[in-house]
This record gives sequence, structure tokens and C-alpha cells, in this order.
Amino acid sequence: MIIHTKSYPRAALVGNPSDGYFGKTIAFVFSNFSAEVVLYETPELEILPQERDRSIYKDINGLFEDVQLFGYYGGIRLLKATIKKFLEYCRTNRVVLDNRNFTIRYQSNIPNRLGLAGSSAIITACMKALMAFYKIRIPRQLLANLVLSVETDELGISAGLQDRVAQAYEEPVYMDFDKSIFERQDYGEYRPFSASHLERLYIAYRTDLSEGSEVFHNDIRSRFDKGDQEVIDAMKGFASLTVQVMQFLERGQLEKISPLLNANFDLRCSIYQISSKNKEMVALARSIGASAKFTGSGGAIIGMYKDEAMFETLSQTFSKYQIEVIKPTIVS
Repeated sequence: MIIHTKSYPRAALVGNPSDGYFGKTIAFVFSNFSAEVVLYETPELEILPQERDRSIYKDINGLFEDVQLFGYYGGIRLLKATIKKFLEYCRTNRVVLDNRNFTIRYQSNIPNRLGLAGSSAIITACMKALMAFYKIRIPRQLLANLVLSVETDELGISAGLQDRVAQAYEEPVYMDFDKSIFERQDYGEYRPFSASHLERLYIAYRTDLSEGSEVFHNDIRSRFDKGDQEVIDAMKGFASLTVQVMQFLERGQLEKISPLLNANFDLRCSIYQISSKNKEMVALARSIGASAKFTGSGGAIIGMYKDEAMFETLSQTFSKYQIEVIKPTIVS
């Protein structure tokens, strides 16, 4: 038996980055790109390396470009940490695994280090493959927690639950991470909704820019933990914008959402240091009349366009600045 599983990149519509700070967000996954894991039974357990795990290069320039694109660690560490956490989960919950071994490999075409949750997509696909192989069911809300623990506990990556919730549910989700909810049940309140509520969305990303979220989030985390009121107020502001957007989605008042998406980015700029190229991308979109905010931690943006003529103008304008633009195929 050969098991194939997929997981998809995440786009945060509104509320980010408050997911790691007891806030509220709305996010979805889209199938324009994917991370895939293949797993099959073999005599020994083996993890097969892929392109981003290579250690042979044409020359020193090839090594330099590879590190810029994928960092120093590649994807095998993601699979190793996922398998370890999966076994810990089973032991903690007294789930006995059989003695079979497997070979596992992954591949991903999700644009790297652009805030699209490419690493957690690989981890989620791996978890799903392990669950299928051992015929184990993990509730979606707990699966999101487990995937997050792979990154935070095992790999030391600063991250929040939003990405993992969207990837575990595989449908648009309104997420409430209020502290009192976590104290009661150890996960947030997640309310899936129909993708039919979401229209005229675009996602754009730079092909000449990458910035890992573990770098992007560091200073804000420490300020929040120290009780910095400016940061605390900003996180409450992101949550408030999320509530408003959800209300307009439910009422079908899409024309009222764009200003809130813009407000999300403007609020972010008040507490974060945003790179000039990221600001340029947002400014370009807004100059055409589209709204724009980060999908995650930088390098990619999401927004709404008015009509097909505006989308065509977006495409033509972005292409001059090494920016790709797509209409996300929302998974639901």
C-alpha cells in the first residue's frame, strides 16, 4: 500500500499576527500549490532526501543560492521531528503502534519563506500519512496543536496556531484564540465556513524576497511577554478587525471588507519594522485600487480586487516588479 497525502499553503485573510497572542483570525488554504508526502511499508524506516536536502552543489555560488532559498536545514528535519512527535502523542494517549516500518519522502512547490506556511504544510502532510499508515484518527483541533508542537517544541521555530488550524481543517476557518478558551480546552474556538463567502481575492508574492517568520516575529514576542501596551493594544485591534470582517462575510457585504484589510496592514506597520520591498508591494496594489495586507509574515500579500479589469491591471503592474499574482483556489 502506497499512501499519498497533501497539504496546502495558508493565506491569512485578516487578524494576523494575533493568532500567537490570544487574538482572532480568519484563514484558508488554497490548492494552487501543495506539499505532498508519499509513505509505503518497507523492512526499515527510511527518510528519503529531496532537492532542498542536497549536499552536493555545482559550485560555491550554487551553495549560496541554495542556502538563500531553503536555509541551512532543508526538509528532512521536519519529517524527523514529525515522526518523533507522532510517536510521543501515541504513547501519551496509550495508542499501541504495530511493528511495521516505512519509507517516506516529501516534495513541495509552495514558494519558500514567503509567509505561506510551507513548512507546516509538509509537517501536516506527514502527520496525515502517519495517521493513514497506522489507521489512527486525531481530531482536527488536536492535530493543529500537534503540528504546532513539532515546530515550537522540537525545532524551536516561533509560530502560532492559525496556519496549522487552517491546514488541519482544510476549509476557511474563523478562529478565536482567547486565553480563557485555551484555559478551558487547550485549543481555540474554530468555526469553519463556506468558501462561497470569499470572492475576488488575489494573492501576490515576490520572487526576489524571502524572510522566515521565526526572524520576523522575535521582537514583538518579547515585547508582548513584557506587557508592552502598544503591542497588546495592536493585538486587540487585529482581533476586532477579524470580528468585523466575519460579520460582513456572513451578510454578503464584501464591499465593506477591503478597508478592514488595509487597516490590518496599517496597524501592523505601527508595531513592526516592514521592509521597503514589502511596503512597495502593498503600495502598488493600493495604487490600483485593490486592498492589500500580508498573508503571513512577509513576502506575500492578499487583498480584494473590484473586477476582472482591476485584476488584469494588478497582473501587468506586478510583473514589472518581479511579483507573481494568482487567484487562490480555496480548498473547502
